[in-house]
Amino acid sequence: MILWVPLLMFPCWSGLSGAAGESTGLERIEKCGTRCSQGLKCKTKPDNWFPLPCQSPAEDLKPSSVFRNISLSTVMSCEGRQKCSLHLRIKAALQLTESIHGVSICTASAGMMSNCQIFSFSRASRERMSGLQVEVENDCTDISLSQHVQVTVKTVPSYCGVTWTGTYDAPACISEDLRRHVPECITGRLSYDVHPERKELNVSVSEMLEDHDYHLRLCRKDFICVGTGAYTLIKKAEPVKSVTFSYSRPLPCLCIEGWSAVMDARRVQTCPFKDRLEELWFGINFDPLEETLSWEPDCPVTAVVALCQKREDGACVDLPHASQNVSREKITFTRVDPQPQLCMKFTAGFQSWTRCPFADYRFQVWELAVTRQQGQDDVKMLSQITATFSVELCVKSDRSTMCQINETHTMHVEKHKAAGLNLTGELCNSCVQVKRLDVKYAVTVIHCFEQCHQSLPVRPVISSQASFDLTLVIVPAGVCLAGIIIITLVLHVLLTVYQRRKQTRNGGCISEKQKDPAFDCVAPVLQTPPALHGGVLIPDSPQCGNTERVTLISD
Repeated sequence: MILWVPLLMFPCWSGLSGAAGESTGLERIEKCGTRCSQGLKCKTKPDNWFPLPCQSPAEDLKPSSVFRNISLSTVMSCEGRQKCSLHLRIKAALQLTESIHGVSICTASAGMMSNCQIFSFSRASRERMSGLQVEVENDCTDISLSQHVQVTVKTVPSYCGVTWTGTYDAPACISEDLRRHVPECITGRLSYDVHPERKELNVSVSEMLEDHDYHLRLCRKDFICVGTGAYTLIKKAEPVKSVTFSYSRPLPCLCIEGWSAVMDARRVQTCPFKDRLEELWFGINFDPLEETLSWEPDCPVTAVVALCQKREDGACVDLPHASQNVSREKITFTRVDPQPQLCMKFTAGFQSWTRCPFADYRFQVWELAVTRQQGQDDVKMLSQITATFSVELCVKSDRSTMCQINETHTMHVEKHKAAGLNLTGELCNSCVQVKRLDVKYAVTVIHCFEQCHQSLPVRPVISSQASFDLTLVIVPAGVCLAGIIIITLVLHVLLTVYQRRKQTRNGGCISEKQKDPAFDCVAPVLQTPPALHGGVLIPDSPQCGNTERVTLISD
């Protein structure tokens, strides 16, 4: 139960401290006026413009005990749903004596004249209530939104040293009650639908100020909201209070702004794309003549912009001394080497985005040209400008991404002239790192040569040359051997055909009883030419018994 006491007393403390505008609603009054404690008759009249000097306190008056408690608060009087005004309520509690005839309350504000009023007590009532604590309350002082007011309370007549002074800040348009009922706080309510495929915003307005037109526009928010050209006026008589705006890019500072068509009307803004920070990291420009890389934010943003080198694994490593803080101003990096691996990293809060403006190779001014001739890598520098480079020969281990440097050279390359790196020794299992030296911001370009095969000798260059020479011997020998085999096969076929034809001509007689194969068939040595009958050669029959006629078809 004890824990609830501070919570229940908190609204009272808030009202006493002048924070009445932060509560959910203000107290309504039908009519302002002055109220005094029961039995004490009060009368209100204006105070003198030129107050009289203070008097010495009477004997029965103790200055420190006169004013017991004074509170300041805000109340509201309304003539309609949207026609409410603010008033300052001043409540003073004091110890009444016969020498106190009344109370004087003055309010003053910067740029305004002081307003003072006297609340006098009748003689009969003050004699009757002398020695008692009484209260005086007045709520007829008009105040404006966020007005800073100084309040001074004195006795009448004014006794020296018996004065209370305090300040009060009127509420601003921060509570829902004020935004609905005080005309100066009524801005209307904006709602919207986004159509990204058409790049359109459909905006609707509700709770507008009655009997007034309404302005709507698109703007880019900075110190002020700068209009983009998209503007419309919704008439108070229109039944449907909505409009469609087109936009080009969903920038986080692109906002919808609305206000009533009255003088000095408060404006309301809503920003549909306030979380779309990724839309800001575009518009990177490069001047190839000045070698200058620049970027300007389309919206105010708190970010860090750095140059980095993108690795093969996708990570972008920051270059040393290449970061700048940005909010609204344009940032510039001078003397930049435009290599495809050089990127811009934007960091806002705990998020980072990377943009690589040279990834399309449009501005690349130099490159490594690697060709393989006779088993060896030939590395040359090709540059469109005259520049100086650092060339490092290094070895990269399998367990580390770092490259251990073995040799370092500096090269000066002329414009449009290829320059060889003249790398000697074993290049397999090694890399070459090249970086431009005559600029301020440059990345390191790495080229790694092929790995040495385990079965090859220690020096891969010599092994490749020996393999190449052995090939020159084996290939011609194989060609010659194949030719010999083919010729041998052709001769064998021709000889076989010749032998079969010869056997056919000489072996046409077969004897049933043969004693000696060499004498079974005997043909005369000298024969007359055979007769030709219709393209068929009929040779003379050999002189042997039991033979048959052999016919050969002419070729």
